[in-house]
Amino acid sequence: MIGRLRGEILVKRPPYLLIEVGGVGYELEAPMSTFYELPPVGATVTLVTHLAVREDAHVLYGFARERDRDLFRALLRVSGVGAKMGLAILSGMDAERFARCVEQEDVHALTRLPGIGTKTAQRLLMEMRGRLNALGAGVAVLTAGAAVPADPRRGGADDALADAVSALVALGYKPADANRMARAVDDGATTSEEIIRAALKAAG
Repeated sequence: MIGRLRGEILVKRPPYLLIEVGGVGYELEAPMSTFYELPPVGATVTLVTHLAVREDAHVLYGFARERDRDLFRALLRVSGVGAKMGLAILSGMDAERFARCVEQEDVHALTRLPGIGTKTAQRLLMEMRGRLNALGAGVAVLTAGAAVPADPRRGGADDALADAVSALVALGYKPADANRMARAVDDGATTSEEIIRAALKAAG
């Protein structure tokens, strides 16, 4: 089981990451709550991880905080909730906000997230109520090193918008909705993370 990685960020393309550790490149998927805390490409980062073993693939998920990883693992034990929905939940809200939703039985806040209907939201509230106290609280992100200069061949704002749309689709939004959401908040933001954060905030 891979529980922790520390290495250089080679690629950041939400929800995907490529981190080099000892000459080996690890591909990870991470929620936006983690991307918001990541240093630039070229810097060193430490993430706690969860390895999901399936018949067709081994998928590694990375998290900035142990509490977020614990929540992700707890969500996977809820009937009807898979890894994709877990990432979508942790992209729309962090563990603390999710805990408030459960405590306040806020079905409406959960149904704003992609792929979550009223029945799923109600099941989440019921099954997660007794599991919140088991969530950790440690912060795992550590940064060091200098950022790599941006590649002048890249298209800047156009690439950031396209990456943001792709990330929203990967999180469960329909392509047309993802495109509309990203363009509605695109005010010249320089990174896809900024566009995604604004789009998810507006959706919420």
